[in-house]
Amino acid sequence: MTKKLSFGFVVLLAAGLLTFTTLCPCGPTPGAYLLGTQASTPIDEWSFVNEVPLCQLEVTTWRPHSINLNCMSSNGALYISCSNCADKSWSRTAQEKGVARVRAGEMVYPVAIRRVTEPTELDRAWAARLQKIGQAPVQRPNHWWSFRLTSR
Repeated sequence: MTKKLSFGFVVLLAAGLLTFTTLCPCGPTPGAYLLGTQASTPIDEWSFVNEVPLCQLEVTTWRPHSINLNCMSSNGALYISCSNCADKSWSRTAQEKGVARVRAGEMVYPVAIRRVTEPTELDRAWAARLQKIGQAPVQRPNHWWSFRLTSR
């Protein structure tokens, strides 16, 4: 009986890991390695992300860690954003490493990532976000961070 329970636990654990690594990020649950076709050429014009509800961002510390994020384009530039980023491990990793992978639809793009701190660019990213989600213009909150992503 103990062998059957142990085998059942191993199968359940394997199924959970398979789901975690292939289907997530799922809502608030982070994922691991992003699956999809990896882009083979750099992207200069990112306006197509405005047609994708969310993007997934993968940063790597000792393992790949991926999450769902708002992604938007303004004047062809790609931005991701989040609320209260200072408390999030992925944002610290992104700032430390400066590289990531982003999935938009079925394609995965290797990118350089940098936090935006210049107020005019922050406002441009914020305005692109509001336009994408169909929200009326409101002032950008101070706790809202944006990152600019560029192909690498």
